[in-house]
Parts: sequence; C-alpha cells; structure tokens
Amino acid sequence: MSSKTVAALALAVTLAACGDSHTPTKLWETTGFQTPESAIVDTASNVIYVSNIAGGPADRDGNGYISKLSPDGKVTVEKWVTGLDSPKGLGLHGGKLFVADLDKLVEIDVASGNIVTKHEAAGAKILNDVAIDGEGNVYTSDWPGNAIWRLSGGTFEKWLESDKLANPNGLLIDGDKLIVAAWGAMEADFSTKTPGNLLAVNLADKSISNLGNGKPVGNLDGLERFDADSFIVTDWVAGKVFQITRAGDAKELLVLGQGSADLTYNATTRTAIIPLMVDGKVVAYKF
Repeated sequence: MSSKTVAALALAVTLAACGDSHTPTKLWETTGFQTPESAIVDTASNVIYVSNIAGGPADRDGNGYISKLSPDGKVTVEKWVTGLDSPKGLGLHGGKLFVADLDKLVEIDVASGNIVTKHEAAGAKILNDVAIDGEGNVYTSDWPGNAIWRLSGGTFEKWLESDKLANPNGLLIDGDKLIVAAWGAMEADFSTKTPGNLLAVNLADKSISNLGNGKPVGNLDGLERFDADSFIVTDWVAGKVFQITRAGDAKELLVLGQGSADLTYNATTRTAIIPLMVDGKVVAYKF
C-alpha cells in the first residue's frame, strides 16, 4: 500500500470520527413539559422562559403556565406563572415578559413573576408570536385570524389584517420591516395546499411583500435572525429547521419531530433552543 493511500485512509477515518463540522450538535434535552410552544432567553437574569399550553391551542382552560430553566436546560421553576389559557409566543422588554395568550397579551413583571395586566384582543382567534421594536411597541400575530395586533402607548388594537399574511405565525423585527413566518393559507384542518414562506411588512405603510423569491418552504412557525443575511425558521408540521436567506432560498439544517415550534437563537454562541410541542420536550442545538 502506498504512502498516499495510507494517508488518504487515515484522513477518512479522522473525518468519520469527527463527523461533519456543519452538523448541528445537540447540547441538551429536557422533558416533562406540557405542550411547550415558545422559548426565550433572558440574558439579564440568565434564565430561559418556556410557555406551556397544557391543553389545546384554542382552549380557554386556565391550565397554561410559564416555566423557568437554567442555561443548561435544567428546570428551576416548573410553574413560575400560572393561570394562563393557551400561552404561546414570548417577548422581553423593559423588565416585562409579554405572552401571547389566545385573545390576550399578558404582561408579566420579570422581577416578581406577577401578572401586571392582560391586554384584551377582542375578536382575536389565536394570538401566536410576539415581536418588539426599538420603541417598545409589541406586535402579536393572530394565526387563524390573518391579522397582526400591536400594543403601543398602552393601547392594544388590530394593526393589520390581510389574507396576504397567509396565516402569520412567527414574527421578527428587522430594521424598518416586520418579518413574518407564514404558515400558508390554511384549510379547516390546518393543512395547506401551498406551504408558507417569509414575508416582509413595512412598518411605516404596512405594505406586505414576499421576502426574496417567495418560494414555498413549509408550515412555518419559529423565526429568529441566523446571521446578517439569513434567518433560522422552524416548520411545525415537517419538524424541520431551515436557514432562509433574504433572497428566499431555504436550506434544511436539522430534522426534529412534528411540533417543532417557536425557537430562540443566540447568534453569538450559535445556539438554538427549540420547544417540541408534541413530544413535551425542549432541546438545544449548537450550529
């Protein structure tokens, strides 16, 4: 056997042992949640908050709650805030945790864990994700209602309603745009004939456009900024995690299980924390 052949075999063995450097690494997995939908990291308190629906996505039952986790995924307080109906998306601003809870936006004081107020969204169907701009305005998607609500100056009202939103799920502020992870126009059973893609809503004039080429990607849910040129997005039905560029091109990064929901992502550590609704788990991966 030649020296070149030996060297090639040695390199192959080394690569096989190390694995693909681009493959996400699982850091931890925590079980015991009740339909976990959203996760967010509070860097000031070094805490992860997780919303637990603890029932159906439209149930008004008071069973929903928020859990607190340590950065390594250990549950520190299982039921930190209770008495919610169907808590989903989470947002942090000014020492407050904002929770999309069916037809209310619940405002929680982080220091005490007390509910400060519940902003009513009369007529909303299922409020889903939360995004907050630099001025402290809080945006919330109404997933089946094809609408976006906004809390501004203490007033919570329907800010935009349009079929062009294609059942909006995940939200993210990106400069002067609100990026929307669309599920796709839903049938009565939540299925879609055409899957969703990323949309951009101009915050000034509320105009809606495709982000990039508008190619269908999936039944999109969680949405975070991945890097300067792309976003990391979950597909709830297929259980996939995508990187979607500003041009609209999607690359599959990871396949989990159905119910991969509203993730949070730390671009500095390149770590994603993803609730798995169906499995009752929260997982963390390093990309």
